[in-house]
Amino acid sequence: MKMEMTELGPMKRALKIEVPADEVNSRFVQAYSELNRQVRIPGFRPGKAPLQLLEKRYAKTVEEDVIRSLVPDYYDRAIRQAGIVPVLVEIPPLERVKVKKDSPFSFTATVEIKPTIELRDYKAPNPISLKQDQRTVTDEQVQKALEVLREQMAQLHPAPAGTTLAEGDFAVVDVEGTLDGASLDGTTKTGHLHKMGSQSSVLGIEIEPHLVGKKDGDVITIPQAYPATHPDTRVAGKTVNFRCTIKSIKRKQLPPLDDEFAKDCGPYQSLQEIREKLHAEMDRALKKDIEDSYKETILKRLAETHHFDLPGTLVERELSAMVRQQLQSRQRTTAAGAETSPPHTDEAKQLQEEYRPEAERRVKVGLILEALAAKENITVTSEDLSNEIARLAAEVKLSVEEVTRMIQAGGQDTLNDLRSRILADKALDFVYKHAMIQG
Repeated sequence: MKMEMTELGPMKRALKIEVPADEVNSRFVQAYSELNRQVRIPGFRPGKAPLQLLEKRYAKTVEEDVIRSLVPDYYDRAIRQAGIVPVLVEIPPLERVKVKKDSPFSFTATVEIKPTIELRDYKAPNPISLKQDQRTVTDEQVQKALEVLREQMAQLHPAPAGTTLAEGDFAVVDVEGTLDGASLDGTTKTGHLHKMGSQSSVLGIEIEPHLVGKKDGDVITIPQAYPATHPDTRVAGKTVNFRCTIKSIKRKQLPPLDDEFAKDCGPYQSLQEIREKLHAEMDRALKKDIEDSYKETILKRLAETHHFDLPGTLVERELSAMVRQQLQSRQRTTAAGAETSPPHTDEAKQLQEEYRPEAERRVKVGLILEALAAKENITVTSEDLSNEIARLAAEVKLSVEEVTRMIQAGGQDTLNDLRSRILADKALDFVYKHAMIQG
């Protein structure tokens, strides 16, 4: 095989590949032999049709088969010989490529490649220096966490007689709508618990402004006018009167912070035990937050200290994924039941402009970590995959088997993406372990 590589730009190469005539002939022999076993020609037993007859009837089909056989095989050989890592390959359409027996076969592949990265300053003697994060879990923070638990364990009790409703109180109300003095189907709610200050509506009407200052047993009539365009023809252009009866008023009572409170919260014997448990959990979360902060600083430093051209294809792939994820997220947050329209082209373009710098940053640090993993012989093991799948399963509250099936359903690309993420994480861990944290 002959191969000539021409530089078309920082990230593009043209590979002119020539397959020897004897290999071309060998592939023709294989193709006609396979064809002879498959076709049925009257007057000849299977596999016994003369080559001249096959060539006359099936020459074009066989030539296409030979091309399909030769191109990927010799392209792979050329990539290995050139020592490059392709990102995107452009091979001319088969109809534009010709092959003939007894002649060399030539084709050209245009390849976008990954950059060659000269790694620097990530381990001794020049490790990345990090400023020590001196945050610790304080007694005040533990106390606040206890107060949150206390709020969760609070109970509602009847308010003293004569209590007037104010923010923070709870009102148990019955609501009934009437139109022209008659009850209206679908406008009744009994025993509804309303928290004052929540500003939540009941049956689509705001009751809170009418409840402030009222007492147990009070009855309020709230008129609600509906526009003529309202979809419910029963009330369109009319006023419905909502009768709101305060059945009772309740107030939240917090339990005392004592050993009995701790026992109610779980398998604890004392308030001190639950304090220690909270402190340990908060300390673990803080250490994880500090580590994540250190790693984010490391990624920023790696991006700042390494300079190379980025493959445009990788940037566009990352950018498209980011925009698609954002648009899908916006659609999911649309009000339930509301009709959603496809994203406007201008919206997608705006997001592309907004996210491009971050897409470029992600591609850059990804390539750096990939190069670092290769240099340090960091690989992804079967155990790494199993651990990550188990972590994902716990995160989304599914079984390991279900997550495994989802990954398998995504095909090889999904598995490759998972491996790439694990590899990047392991490379980042390597840099973090070799970083110098200033005391």
